[in-house]
Amino acid sequence: MSREERIEMLKKEFSEINTYNRPTYCSECGGVMEFKGLGEYHCEKCGFIDYDDYGKARNYVEQHRGANAAEVARATGVSQKAIRDMLKEGKLEIAQNSVIFLKCEICGSKISSGRYCPKCEMNYHHDLEEMARKARHHGDTFGYSTERRKGEDGAKRFTRDE
Repeated sequence: MSREERIEMLKKEFSEINTYNRPTYCSECGGVMEFKGLGEYHCEKCGFIDYDDYGKARNYVEQHRGANAAEVARATGVSQKAIRDMLKEGKLEIAQNSVIFLKCEICGSKISSGRYCPKCEMNYHHDLEEMARKARHHGDTFGYSTERRKGEDGAKRFTRDE
């Protein structure tokens, strides 16, 4: 995979961050919902407790071990796409005895959560580190640097034509 392809892949990953329908205002009194952790939110005013999609799916899976994505979606109202995203992000994990599994996006081996198997994930991060080392060595800082470019020696960057 080329350097440009890896950069595009990282940009895509950051742009696809899912908010999982986080409640911002209380459905009971209109107060502001405070995040308490694990997908749980409490109202500042009345104390009402609500959950985002992750909290709903997590609670259901804790109470119904071995439930598949379709069962979780049907019971909680969380979309199967959101559940797949949670699996790929490592927020949820497929049960050990399940006949359903995810595939590593690089080598295709069976995994229970995430996007890559441990071997491919290690190689992926190693490649990212190597890219960073090469960029640093060559002075390639993606346009952000405090170092002066060689050969400019105080020359104006732009001149005004009059």
